Amino acid sequence: MPSAELVQEAARQMVICNACRYCEGYCAVFPAMELRRAFSAQDLSYLANLCFDCRDCYYACQYAPPHEFAVNVPRVFAELRADTYRDYSWPRLLAGLYRRGGLAGGVISAVSVAAVLLLVLVLGGPGVLLSAHVGQAAFYRVVPYAAMVLPALAIALFGLAVLLAGAIRFWRDTGGSLREMLDGRALLRATADAFTLRYLAGGGAGCNYPDEGFSQSRRWLHHLVFYGFLLDLAATTVAAAYDHLLGRPAPYPLLSAPVVLGTLGGVMLVAGTVGLLVLKRRSDPAPAERRMVAMDVAFLLVLLLTSLTGLLLLALRETGAMGALLAIHLGMVAALFVTLPYGKFAHLVYRYAALIRGAIEQARA
Repeated sequence: MPSAELVQEAARQMVICNACRYCEGYCAVFPAMELRRAFSAQDLSYLANLCFDCRDCYYACQYAPPHEFAVNVPRVFAELRADTYRDYSWPRLLAGLYRRGGLAGGVISAVSVAAVLLLVLVLGGPGVLLSAHVGQAAFYRVVPYAAMVLPALAIALFGLAVLLAGAIRFWRDTGGSLREMLDGRALLRATADAFTLRYLAGGGAGCNYPDEGFSQSRRWLHHLVFYGFLLDLAATTVAAAYDHLLGRPAPYPLLSAPVVLGTLGGVMLVAGTVGLLVLKRRSDPAPAERRMVAMDVAFLLVLLLTSLTGLLLLALRETGAMGALLAIHLGMVAALFVTLPYGKFAHLVYRYAALIRGAIEQARA
C-alpha cells in the first residue's frame, strides 16, 4: 500500500479541494471527490486512477505552489498511481520492475532481442539471418512455427492473467462487487469515456500540457497510439485466422488485410509515440512524478521500437536483411509483452475500472 505519509498528504489536498470545488467541471475526479467527506487509502487509489494527468486543475488552482497550501493534485495522484500498479501486481519479485521502469524496459528489450537472435543462430546458423527468404511460410524458415508461436502465447496469457488479477483486487479493495462490475450502463459509459479519451479534453479546451497553455495535442496523440495498437492487434488476429483457418501462412501481399491493418497501425503508433515523447520532453516538471515519467518514457520507447522494426521488416522482407530484422522485431514484440503488466500499459486496466466505479457512483448520486 502507499506510505502513510503519501496517503496523509493526498487526503490533505483532497480536503482543500473539497472545500474549494473550483475544478469540478474539469474531469471525473472532482465529482467523485465531492461524494466523500473523508478519504481512505482505497478512496485515494480510486481517485488517483480517475486522473488523466491533464493538469488543468494544477494551473487553475489558487492554492498551488508557491502558495503555502502547496496543492499539486497531478503530482500526488501520479505517486499514488505508481504505487497502485506495484501493489496490485504479482509476483512480488516482478512487481519490483515498477520501481525501475526505464532501466528494466531497456534491459528486458536488449535481453529479448539477444535471446531471439541466439535462438535463430542455434536452430538455423548464421546463414539464416543473412539470406533472403521469400514466398509463403518464409518467416518460419527463419524462426520455426513452434518457437515463434508457443513462447508468444505463453507470455501473452501470463500478462493477461497478471492484469486481470490486479484489476479484480483493485475493484474489490475499492468496495466493488462482481454484480457492480457487470453493470451494463456503467460499462457503456466507461467504455465511451475510455474510447473518446473524454477527460484528456480537460474542461473542454484541452489539457494544460506540455505547459500552462490549453492544447488538444496530447489527446490526439493518445488516440493515435491507442487506435494504432488496436489496429496492430487486429492485424495479428486476422493473420492468425489466415494461417490457422485458411492454411495461408505469412508473409502476405501488400494489399491484404493483415498488411494494410498492420501498416496503418504501425504508422499511427510511430507518429503517436514520437509526438508524446516530444511533448513529455517539453512538459513542465512541477506537476510530474519521477517514477511515472520514467515509466511513460520506457513504455513509449518500447512501443516505438516495436513499430519501427515491424515497418522495416515489411519494407525489406524480400531482401537479405529479412532474417535479422524478423529476429529483432520478434525480440521487441516479446519485450513489449513481457513489460506490459509491469509498466505504463497497466494504467488502461486500472483507469477503466475506476471509470466504471465513477459511472456507478454518479448514477446513484
